[in-house]
Amino acid sequence: MKLLLNILWFIWGGWISGLLWLLGGFILALTIVGLPWALAAWRIAGFAFWPFGKKIVARADLGHSDLGTGCLGAILNVVWFVFAGWYIALSHLLIAVTEAVSIIGIPFALKDLQLAQLALAPVGMEVVEA
Repeated sequence: MKLLLNILWFIWGGWISGLLWLLGGFILALTIVGLPWALAAWRIAGFAFWPFGKKIVARADLGHSDLGTGCLGAILNVVWFVFAGWYIALSHLLIAVTEAVSIIGIPFALKDLQLAQLALAPVGMEVVEA
Protein backbone atom coordinates (compact mmCIF):
# COMPACT_ATOMS: atom_id res chain seq x y z
CA MET A 1 0.00 0.00 0.00
CA LYS A 2 2.81 2.42 0.85
CA LEU A 3 4.36 1.80 -2.58
CA LEU A 4 1.12 2.78 -4.28
CA LEU A 5 0.76 5.88 -2.08
CA ASN A 6 4.38 6.87 -2.77
CA ILE A 7 3.88 6.49 -6.52
CA LEU A 8 0.70 8.60 -6.45
CA TRP A 9 2.41 11.18 -4.22
CA PHE A 10 5.40 11.36 -6.58
CA ILE A 11 3.26 11.73 -9.70
CA TRP A 12 0.99 14.42 -8.24
CA GLY A 13 3.62 16.79 -6.95
CA GLY A 14 6.11 14.92 -4.80
CA TRP A 15 8.77 15.20 -7.49
CA ILE A 16 8.35 18.99 -7.59
CA SER A 17 8.54 19.29 -3.82
CA GLY A 18 11.59 17.04 -3.62
CA LEU A 19 13.40 18.89 -6.42
CA LEU A 20 12.71 22.24 -4.78
CA TRP A 21 14.14 20.98 -1.49
CA LEU A 22 17.21 19.68 -3.37
CA LEU A 23 17.64 22.99 -5.17
CA GLY A 24 17.26 24.94 -1.94
CA GLY A 25 19.89 22.75 -0.30
CA PHE A 26 22.24 23.24 -3.24
CA ILE A 27 21.88 27.02 -3.06
CA LEU A 28 22.46 26.95 0.70
CA ALA A 29 25.56 24.77 0.22
CA LEU A 30 27.03 27.30 -2.20
CA THR A 31 27.09 29.91 0.56
CA ILE A 32 29.23 27.68 2.83
CA VAL A 33 27.61 29.20 5.95
CA GLY A 34 24.37 27.54 4.85
CA LEU A 35 25.79 24.01 5.02
CA PRO A 36 23.90 22.97 8.20
CA TRP A 37 20.63 23.99 6.55
CA ALA A 38 21.65 22.39 3.25
CA LEU A 39 22.11 19.02 4.93
CA ALA A 40 18.71 19.36 6.58
CA ALA A 41 17.11 20.36 3.27
CA TRP A 42 18.56 17.30 1.56
CA ARG A 43 17.16 15.04 4.30
CA ILE A 44 13.76 16.68 3.78
CA ALA A 45 14.07 16.18 0.00
CA GLY A 46 14.26 12.42 0.45
CA PHE A 47 11.14 12.56 2.59
CA ALA A 48 9.41 14.87 0.09
CA PHE A 49 10.03 12.42 -2.77
CA TRP A 50 8.81 9.26 -0.97
CA PRO A 51 7.14 10.08 2.40
CA PHE A 52 5.01 6.99 3.00
CA GLY A 53 6.59 4.38 5.22
CA LYS A 54 8.84 6.97 6.89
CA LYS A 55 8.60 9.03 10.04
CA ILE A 56 10.36 12.06 11.48
CA VAL A 57 12.29 11.79 14.75
CA ALA A 58 14.72 14.02 16.61
CA ARG A 59 18.34 13.03 16.12
CA ALA A 60 18.80 13.17 19.90
CA ASP A 61 16.18 10.41 20.26
CA LEU A 62 18.34 8.26 17.99
CA GLY A 63 21.38 8.74 20.22
CA HIS A 64 23.15 11.21 17.92
CA SER A 65 24.94 14.14 19.55
CA ASP A 66 25.94 16.37 16.69
CA LEU A 67 25.44 19.91 15.45
CA GLY A 68 21.67 19.76 15.40
CA THR A 69 20.97 18.37 18.86
CA GLY A 70 22.14 21.10 21.21
CA CYS A 71 21.98 24.83 21.72
CA LEU A 72 23.60 25.51 18.34
CA GLY A 73 20.91 23.44 16.65
CA ALA A 74 18.23 25.51 18.35
CA ILE A 75 19.88 28.72 17.17
CA LEU A 76 20.13 27.36 13.63
CA ASN A 77 16.44 26.45 13.72
CA VAL A 78 15.47 29.96 14.89
CA VAL A 79 17.45 31.52 12.04
CA TRP A 80 15.90 29.02 9.60
CA PHE A 81 12.38 29.78 10.88
CA VAL A 82 12.82 33.53 10.45
CA PHE A 83 14.29 33.42 6.96
CA ALA A 84 12.66 30.38 5.35
CA GLY A 85 10.78 27.99 7.60
CA TRP A 86 7.56 29.87 8.22
CA TYR A 87 6.61 30.41 4.58
CA ILE A 88 7.66 26.93 3.47
CA ALA A 89 5.56 25.47 6.28
CA LEU A 90 2.68 27.75 5.32
CA SER A 91 2.79 26.52 1.72
CA HIS A 92 2.70 22.87 2.87
CA LEU A 93 -0.17 23.74 5.22
CA LEU A 94 -2.20 25.34 2.42
CA ILE A 95 -1.59 22.34 0.17
CA ALA A 96 -2.66 20.02 3.01
CA VAL A 97 -5.93 21.91 3.44
CA THR A 98 -6.76 21.56 -0.26
CA GLU A 99 -5.87 17.85 -0.21
CA ALA A 100 -7.98 17.17 2.87
CA VAL A 101 -11.14 18.34 1.10
CA SER A 102 -11.61 14.86 -0.32
CA ILE A 103 -11.41 11.61 1.60
CA ILE A 104 -8.88 10.26 -0.90
CA GLY A 105 -6.56 13.21 -0.25
CA ILE A 106 -6.41 12.82 3.55
CA PRO A 107 -3.29 10.56 3.61
CA PHE A 108 -1.52 13.07 1.36
CA ALA A 109 -2.65 15.96 3.55
CA LEU A 110 -1.19 14.22 6.60
CA LYS A 111 2.19 13.89 4.86
CA ASP A 112 2.09 17.54 3.85
CA LEU A 113 1.43 18.42 7.50
CA GLN A 114 4.52 16.41 8.44
CA LEU A 115 6.50 18.31 5.82
CA ALA A 116 5.18 21.57 7.27
CA GLN A 117 6.28 20.53 10.75
CA LEU A 118 9.69 19.55 9.42
CA ALA A 119 10.00 22.83 7.51
CA LEU A 120 9.58 24.82 10.72
CA ALA A 121 12.68 23.41 12.41
CA PRO A 122 14.64 20.93 10.27
CA VAL A 123 18.04 21.01 11.98
CA GLY A 124 18.38 18.12 14.38
CA MET A 125 15.61 16.05 12.81
CA GLU A 126 16.02 12.75 11.00
CA VAL A 127 13.77 10.84 8.61
CA VAL A 128 13.72 7.10 9.37
CA GLU A 129 11.79 4.09 8.13
CA ALA A 130 8.56 3.62 10.07
